[in-house]
Amino acid sequence: MRVAHTFVVSPKDTRAEAQPSHVPAPPDSGRGIRVLFSRVPTHAVGVAAERRHSARAFLRLPVRLTQVEGTCEGHPVSLVTRDISSSGIYFLAPRRIEPGTAIEIEVALVERPLGQGTVKMSTAAHIIRTDATEIPGWHGLAAQFDNFEFQRDEAVPPHFGR
Repeated sequence: MRVAHTFVVSPKDTRAEAQPSHVPAPPDSGRGIRVLFSRVPTHAVGVAAERRHSARAFLRLPVRLTQVEGTCEGHPVSLVTRDISSSGIYFLAPRRIEPGTAIEIEVALVERPLGQGTVKMSTAAHIIRTDATEIPGWHGLAAQFDNFEFQRDEAVPPHFGR
């Protein structure tokens, strides 16, 4: 079922109002011109530009900040991701870290405390953006991965071998 839309355009008013065809159009006062469209030309409607290179997954994964500027954290802080992609991560931290600062983090992708199968990603990254948050003393940190490796607590089955 196609729904036609009636557009009433007034020479004085550049706005157009759309109504489905089953709803009566406003009476024509002689000032406006009625134009009937049977469908909206979707190819003419643009798509918002996406600046990200990789799609984001809005996952809450455990993160440990282990190094900042090459200095090991005495007690690595356990944090949680807000989102993650193949090229970067966004998380909240109780300290401000300036953009350009090198960090190292561990992200727990799969945790299996009662059996084998835990997978962690260890990565060197650098901060690309620091945001203020509504939580006093906390900052949103966006980091881009420089390199990463995966650590497993079990051997990879032979049929997945290289």
